[in-house]
Amino acid sequence: MIRIYKENEIEILRQSGKILSKVMDELKKEVKPGITTKYLDKVAEELIFSLDAKPSFKGFNGFPAALCTSINEEIVHAIPSQRKLKLGDILSLDLGVRFKGYCTDMAITVPVLNPSGTDLAVLDASGRIKKLLWVTEEALGLGIEEAKPGNHLEDIGYAIQHYVEKQGFGIVRELVGHGVGKEVHEEPEVPNYGHLGKGPELKQGMVLAIEPMVTVGDWHIKKSQDGSAYKTVDNSLSCHFEHTIIISKKCPEILTKL
Repeated sequence: MIRIYKENEIEILRQSGKILSKVMDELKKEVKPGITTKYLDKVAEELIFSLDAKPSFKGFNGFPAALCTSINEEIVHAIPSQRKLKLGDILSLDLGVRFKGYCTDMAITVPVLNPSGTDLAVLDASGRIKKLLWVTEEALGLGIEEAKPGNHLEDIGYAIQHYVEKQGFGIVRELVGHGVGKEVHEEPEVPNYGHLGKGPELKQGMVLAIEPMVTVGDWHIKKSQDGSAYKTVDNSLSCHFEHTIIISKKCPEILTKL
């Protein structure tokens, strides 16, 4: 069943989204060479608790951390560890919070640069990484634009897929976005591909986590050795951006805007 949220619930979701985006904004400032992903997880969890919220991922389906930290060819769900970030890595930070019983979810992908200001162009002579980051975030925006009453669920995925593939990248099909609100994952599944006019009709009050996952190479996936993370099957770079949005009367409302 796809939930339709009432205005009093939406107001709590707005607060949840503000908390999450504030934590993410602080978290991305901590990303630099030499730090561990475990350190980032600790920072995230402490910030969440300091804002009177709870990490919604921790314990969800047995996940042991507050934050997912996926590096380079890892797409999603990588567990924080003592692995140190290296100059030129790209890192997906995927985080969720629960506030007064309501969950929001977001992800960003950031390049690992020196605090002194090493320009990405120095590390990315071909511009491929910069384009990957740009295209994935743009695809998210295009998908969100389609999340309005009267459209259909696959209109979102069609917009994402059409743009990404036109730019020469792959779009992951075996992992999808989802409804979110009372639970971390709710119906419906929100694929990043599809056909116009297909899927359930979108209605005011639906809350969705839209999250394109884009690859430089093959879009197929495989499990990591620890059985948690998903990686590109050919070990090519991947990128992930996500927002929680509410379908409102006029235009979609982004709850997790930085």
